[in-house]
Amino acid sequence: MLFDTVTDAIGGTPLIRLRLGEARGVEVYAKLELQNLFAMKDRVARNILLEARRLGTLKPGAPVIESSSGTMALGVALVGRSLGHEVHIVTDPRIDPVTLAKLRALGCRVHVVEAMTSHGWQSARLERLAELLEELPGAFWPQQYTNPDNPGAYRTLAGELLADLGRFDTLVGAVGSGGSLCGTARALREELPALHVVGVDCVGSALFGQPDVPQRLQSGLGNSLLPKNLDRTLIDEVHWLNDHEAFAATWDLAREQQIFGGNTSGSVYRVLTGLADRAEPGTRIVGILPDRGDRYADTVYDDAHWEANRLREVPTATAPAPLGPDGTARTWSTLAYSPPAGIGRHLLFVESNTTGTGMLALDRARELGTVPVLLTGDPDRYRGLSETGAEVLRCDTNSDAALRAAVQERFRREEIAGVTTTSDFYVPAAARIAQWLGLPGNAPEAVAVCRDKSALRERLRAAGVRQPRYALVREPAGAAAAVARTGLPCVVKPADDSGSTNVLLCADEAAVRAQIEKILAIDTNVRGMPTARTVLVEEYLDGPEYSVEMFGGDGQAVCVGITAKSVTAGPHFVEHRHLFPAPLPAGTAQLVIETVTAALDAAGIRLGATHTEVKLTADGPALIEINPRPAGGMIPELIRLATGVDLLDAQLRAALGLPPHLKAEEAGHAGIQFLLADTDGTLTAVHGADAAAAVEGVESVLVTAAPGTPVRRPCSASDRLGHVIARHGEPEGVHAALDAARAQLRLDIEATPYY
Repeated sequence: MLFDTVTDAIGGTPLIRLRLGEARGVEVYAKLELQNLFAMKDRVARNILLEARRLGTLKPGAPVIESSSGTMALGVALVGRSLGHEVHIVTDPRIDPVTLAKLRALGCRVHVVEAMTSHGWQSARLERLAELLEELPGAFWPQQYTNPDNPGAYRTLAGELLADLGRFDTLVGAVGSGGSLCGTARALREELPALHVVGVDCVGSALFGQPDVPQRLQSGLGNSLLPKNLDRTLIDEVHWLNDHEAFAATWDLAREQQIFGGNTSGSVYRVLTGLADRAEPGTRIVGILPDRGDRYADTVYDDAHWEANRLREVPTATAPAPLGPDGTARTWSTLAYSPPAGIGRHLLFVESNTTGTGMLALDRARELGTVPVLLTGDPDRYRGLSETGAEVLRCDTNSDAALRAAVQERFRREEIAGVTTTSDFYVPAAARIAQWLGLPGNAPEAVAVCRDKSALRERLRAAGVRQPRYALVREPAGAAAAVARTGLPCVVKPADDSGSTNVLLCADEAAVRAQIEKILAIDTNVRGMPTARTVLVEEYLDGPEYSVEMFGGDGQAVCVGITAKSVTAGPHFVEHRHLFPAPLPAGTAQLVIETVTAALDAAGIRLGATHTEVKLTADGPALIEINPRPAGGMIPELIRLATGVDLLDAQLRAALGLPPHLKAEEAGHAGIQFLLADTDGTLTAVHGADAAAAVEGVESVLVTAAPGTPVRRPCSASDRLGHVIARHGEPEGVHAALDAARAQLRLDIEATPYY
């Protein structure tokens, strides 16, 4: 096989069947990660360094520093040097001569600490690494123990196993940083939810609650510290082997299977033998063998090393002994593992919408037993945030690198249960963070297509989904050609904004050109993000507007309901009233749902709530846009009042990997009337809120604009001043209640120019 670069040759390792359990109909396989150029950590180094270069946290030519006494050092050396970086490795006296020779041959600078500190060799190395970071400005530290790009690297390994085997029952792997076993298991469970995951540790390691014995001889597994990448919630069973047992098993692997492995491979092999002996016929077991034996020639494979450490005097077991919850492993022991009580489950929100459902979602997260965490660049923008009790993590949410750094520093991986957002602007960022952490979510590419309305138009055109005629414009000079394509009147709007911002109905070419110039002059949006600087000019479709609330999961999307919308007259389109469910004939509703389903399939949206806008024309439904998140405008609250379905709860459950509750328990109707100014000026007072709330059928009245607020005739959703929500058994009753409540409300506005 031909590769363009040495890093392209990483992965694609052999999977072989071992001679274990054959007589009993048990299949045992070994994934030979030791067949990478150096070892398994080659995958980790490649993923971490390439991601860091993509994000800009590793600059071209900047030094790379890592703490490692084994295969991670070799992986960083391989990838870092091949990419043109100076590589510094901090290690300890346990490093073997072969690894040391390889590192130096590759051109690395190797720093060997001289003595253990508070937490053994690990802490000693980390202290020296910190000194190097001070000495080498701009240096990058891969942080294999805390960086989620470590477990993320093993998504490729999981894909290789699924391609080679399809279904299997048990995965066995050594645990050191937590990356390989947890990353592989997390990815596999997306396809194999019942997969049994077995962790292999060493006696004297503190990873799974055992007392720490830093003098243990095994390398490549075990730890004196608890790495952030270790997700103990993924582990079903743990085995411990002492040094004698691990070294002897490594010899057995070579003699019995002709695989010359290191002690991590030997330990996994010993556990595979035990599992094969007690597995049911037909069981398929896979073990990951991380490293080969050349690094262990003067330790595991050296009689003098055995004698010097009196290894043969260490007691051994021929089968795993069950270990009690408070027991101490001294020989081969096993435990049906449950993670410690008290591990926090945090649901991360990457920003939020500023009105409506945003703060409600934080409350719902707590009701699901998780701690809501709002990652935000500006917590002051959220009214009512303090009342939610959410943890606030302040960071630059417009930077993936800053988001990752904040999450990585604050949380252990096992403490993060899900990632979501209720903001249009941050759906792509939330999808990228979820993918980075291996959590449920839509593909970032799919949500990016939906956020960029110009890209969505192209995708829907290719799929044959009915939509308005359109033209994409990036220069004002494109106005004439756009109008020729769409006809007049036409709608001009930004490709990537939200809430009807800068959406305008234009009656002539001059108005089209002026609106294009206005949109292209905007460099950043309301959240400080750079705009796409792309304008969408669309055919104006005459017909009522609806939004379709769908929910995806288990490979299909179901319709939660259709919302009827009333919008202001042109040239601006601001939604001022919603009614749920829309009073549509069943056949018409089915056509609308089929159109939306085809659009979601074309975009690639598979999970969670979507809010899709449709115009119903004389020629049938036409797709306007897909929002890959729950509806705003309090529509989820209308759905809850009308049917009992809590769409916010369902969305949060999807983010947490839990099944949603979508079965309607009621059959009523609900609606919302937004409060809008009828003139430009300053709001001086609002009268009649109590009387409006007393109208029969009214559920709530909320005024969001305080006296003194500048107001204007509505141009976008941000111009809403509050709302009234009503519920009734019939659509007419909802409208009557909203009309009566609105009649009680009076907005006093002092006419002044709006700035």
